Amino acid sequence: MTAKRVLAALVGLAIIVPLILFGGVGAIVLLVTVAGVIATIEYAHMAFPDDSTVMSVVQVVAVGVTCAAALFWPGHAGLTSIGVVCGILVLQTFRPGADLDRTADRAGRVFVGVGWLSLFAFVVLLRREEHGLSWVFLVLSIAWLGDTGAYFAGRFLGRTPLYERISPKKTWEGVVGGVVLATAGMLVVREIGDLPLTIGQCLVGGPILTLTGVVGDLCESMLKRSFSVKDSGWIMPGHGGLLDRVDSVLFVAPWLYAWVRFLEI
Repeated sequence: MTAKRVLAALVGLAIIVPLILFGGVGAIVLLVTVAGVIATIEYAHMAFPDDSTVMSVVQVVAVGVTCAAALFWPGHAGLTSIGVVCGILVLQTFRPGADLDRTADRAGRVFVGVGWLSLFAFVVLLRREEHGLSWVFLVLSIAWLGDTGAYFAGRFLGRTPLYERISPKKTWEGVVGGVVLATAGMLVVREIGDLPLTIGQCLVGGPILTLTGVVGDLCESMLKRSFSVKDSGWIMPGHGGLLDRVDSVLFVAPWLYAWVRFLEI
């Protein structure tokens, strides 16, 4: 299984890294769009197993409109969000499902998916910032090195469960390994990408952002347990679905963006 995980990761990196490096903002928009559509369909299949085709379309449209408003019409993002909320409620009113007692649950599942997956937009917003290319690589390094460090540290050193009810295999030792590797990665990206961060900021921000990614991972695990599924999909051999790989990114990106804007760097 480990060999399959490594091979799948290397194939993904061989495609993604050159696009990010040489494709400019347009490549990030393309990557985020493709990833967003795949992840949204995966979510719809988990949340609505008996109505996945229609709800996949609904979720993709709602997430797409929300992200487009945030990226291209920020002055109208609030109004667009109101329209999306009203549209979802109207849809559930005229398509309540066989069990009326579960209609509010169905609507809630749509709202959770739209709110969660619309966080993809922050990757594009980071790319638009000064040093945008480096910020994007910082998000990926923190999220993926954090996952990698946690996986190997947990596998070989893990003894103390982190949150057994939600994610039985995660351990505190794994969290420490992820924090160490991701923070080291942040220092490397700082140097290579010429980011305007001090070493002290990296030593503080690295662990905080890594722990943010851990929380994002736990949130996805909670949803999967709620939906009674093991993986979000099958697109990445050894890893599960795309959502299983980007759950940390979806939490790290907005918080890094908020930090960048707060520090005005």
